[in-house]
Order: sequence, then structure tokens, then C-alpha cells
Amino acid sequence: MPRFAANLGYLFADRPLLERFGAAAAAGFSVVELQFPYEQPASAVRRAIERHRLAILAINTPLGPGAEPGLAGVPEREREFGALFRQALDYAVGVGATAIHCLSGQVPPERQADGEKVFVANIARAADLAGEKGIAILIEPINRRDRPNYLLHRPEQAAAIIAQVGRPNVRMQFDFYHVQIEGGDLMTRFARHRAIIGHVQIAAVPSRAEPDEGEVNYTRTGKRPGFGHSRILT
Repeated sequence: MPRFAANLGYLFADRPLLERFGAAAAAGFSVVELQFPYEQPASAVRRAIERHRLAILAINTPLGPGAEPGLAGVPEREREFGALFRQALDYAVGVGATAIHCLSGQVPPERQADGEKVFVANIARAADLAGEKGIAILIEPINRRDRPNYLLHRPEQAAAIIAQVGRPNVRMQFDFYHVQIEGGDLMTRFARHRAIIGHVQIAAVPSRAEPDEGEVNYTRTGKRPGFGHSRILT
């Protein structure tokens, strides 16, 4: 059976963050993930997690100073990314998370190659620091319709970067929503990269709502051989 977790950045969003943990537990979830929980002290989040007997998977690195969607692959901003990553690592340790999703950021097309080199170097350093704490690093292709010029936008690109980084605790976060928008062919691409996928997310396309409508047939997809052995995380 797939193991489902509640992404509290999207689910139960009509409630304050600290109340979402109880809502997730009441709905039958035993595992959660967060995106940007930094407005709440890590100690308060950990108490909520423990109170409701939940486990926590990943958090995102914080947004950049100008609310940019990450800085891990943005040239000339390596120092800023380092500070954001240390903040994320401290928070992940504080709440008991097992992984950190490092947002690549937006880079103009003419600087794509430079950005990928910066991304590889930053992720390698982050992986070494996270590895000391037993924490994994996730990188996620995000579609450029929602995030124009987002550096990491295809699973094939993520796979090449993971190979260059060469750290065992670096994995791909495969979001069916983003991959469908960036070229589709979902199950072929999922199967091709399965060995390096550490985390899976699902949502309806194009609405990004619950995965029971839209253009992706998740019911049929979930019956494909081998699919159920991955962690399927809403």
C-alpha cells in the first residue's frame, strides 16, 4: 500500500498552522510535510507533531529575501543560499524532519548552464551538512508555467544533477502535477527515474486541488505495476 502524508502547506489551509496537525491526525494521516513553517518556533511545531503522534517528512528551504522561490541555483547568491540552508537545517533538526527540499530559484535562460553549476555545488555542500544530521536533500522539478524561469524544471535535468552531485542522501522529489505540465508521459518518466526518487507528490492538473479530478487519472496510475511501493504524498 502507498504511504500517504498530508502536505500542510495546502491541506487544512483554512486553519492556523498549529491547528492543522490535529486536523491531519483526525483525518487519518500519520505523517505530514510542511513547506514554509518558519513563522512558528520549531519547538511549537514539534510539540504539535508529538501531541498528535505524527511523523514529519520534509520542509522547504526558506524563500529568498525578496520572496524569491529559492536561491540554490542562482549565480552570485551562494552566500545567501548558505544562510537559508543553515536556517532550514536547524529547523529540520528541531522539528524532527527527515528531509529538506532545496528550492533552486529562478534563472534567466541565458544563465541556465551557470545556474546548474551553482546548483550542483550548493547541493553538494548542503548534502554533506545534512548528512551529518541524518537528513536527506530533495530537489524538485517545478513547472515553468507556474514559476517562469525556474531553474530545475524537468526530471531528466534533476537526474543529471543528482549524478553530478554524487551524494547518497540527495534524491528527486517527483511531483506528478509539475511533471504533467512539463511534458507529461508520467509513468514512463516515473519508472525511468524511480531509483533516485525519494519523495512523490500528487495533485489534480491543472487545478492543483485534490487528485480526484482533472487530466491525470490517478486511480488508473496507482494500479500500474510497482507504483504502490513508492511513498505517495499529497
